[in-house]
Amino acid sequence: MLESYMRRPSALARFRSGPFGRYADGFAAALSAAGYAQDTGSSSIRHAAHLVMWAGQQGIGIPGLDEQIVVGFEAHLATCRCPGHRAGGHERAATRVMIFLDYLRSQDVIPPRAQKDAAGCPLVDGFCAWMERHRGVTAATLVVYGRVARRLVALIGSEPQRYAAGMLRDAVVGLARGCGTSKAKQIVTVSRAFVRHLSVEGRCEPGLDAALPQIASWSLASLPRYVSPEDVRRIVDACDPRLPGGVRDRAILLLLARVGLRAGDIVEMRARDIDWARGSIVVRGKGRREVALPLPQDAGEAVLAYLAQRAHTPTDRLFVSARAPFGPLGGSATVSQIVGRAIARSGVATPSRGAHLLRHSAATALLREGVSLPAIGAILRHRSVETTARYAKVDVQMLRSVARPWVEGTPC
Repeated sequence: MLESYMRRPSALARFRSGPFGRYADGFAAALSAAGYAQDTGSSSIRHAAHLVMWAGQQGIGIPGLDEQIVVGFEAHLATCRCPGHRAGGHERAATRVMIFLDYLRSQDVIPPRAQKDAAGCPLVDGFCAWMERHRGVTAATLVVYGRVARRLVALIGSEPQRYAAGMLRDAVVGLARGCGTSKAKQIVTVSRAFVRHLSVEGRCEPGLDAALPQIASWSLASLPRYVSPEDVRRIVDACDPRLPGGVRDRAILLLLARVGLRAGDIVEMRARDIDWARGSIVVRGKGRREVALPLPQDAGEAVLAYLAQRAHTPTDRLFVSARAPFGPLGGSATVSQIVGRAIARSGVATPSRGAHLLRHSAATALLREGVSLPAIGAILRHRSVETTARYAKVDVQMLRSVARPWVEGTPC
């Protein structure tokens, strides 16, 4: 498979010789399967061979390669005098050789990447496992829960039997200080669930979760951030099908704007979730609940256009990255970035730039078309009707129809 990226017989012979030669064809095949273009693939092979040569000069074999070795290799490049290679910055060298390290890991040649995240806390690990098993919390939410819980444990220690109301309250206030209302409420919610879990297991005094402070907020106080249907159309039309990912981005935006999906729904979606015969799509939302929603015509056509040119990849996720290596989207933040880039291209002035903007816009458009609040709540998969009631405030005409008339002469 080395011929996919190399043409000259001398180059083929050189890369197939020496320690690197054992992995050259396999690495080239992996690059081709991942969809790497000619320039990127040949550059990755050249830098990988260079890394192996330099590491060998330092007495380091291929099984000893890791990220620390790559740092030394980058420093070497500035004054490189290796045969067949030139000195210079080589700003993409580190990225290219990391692709080679990932390939070696896939072949069990080198150990897995060391985990830098402090996930080795038994208290937090047990809490996350309990939330997943008993509360159906998704993997993406568990990442957030684990992050908050680890920060809390770093402040109060890992001995639950010593936890007291005062220390817990001070720690949570410290974590929430300087955060917005939404983030602060998240910290309190996770902290309360964490302490409650420990008390259920008998590891700390019961009732400590009641000592955690409430975050001041008022139900239905905020307005949903949305844009008009005309602006939604301008944002969707800003996706250029000639650009990498343009067709994919258009399909994603239409699913967000027409079906009211969350960013996480887009990330987790599979091709098999769409029932083309019935014109519906299965969505797995919070709490692992599944619901079938109608798939609008324009959104369905956009998904079909995307599937016709989607990169071949072993993942079963519907939406994949626009550039090699082709794999699942990185997460909800990636979807919000797609929305943000489309908004920037469209020139539309928006109150926010995340994926939820289109979800709110979909709900607002449905309300103004006469769809009832319970029906909108069912489409958005709200657990409480109070959550959906927020959208009533954006329909001024409806509010005028239900407001009590002003009685002339009544004192203010």
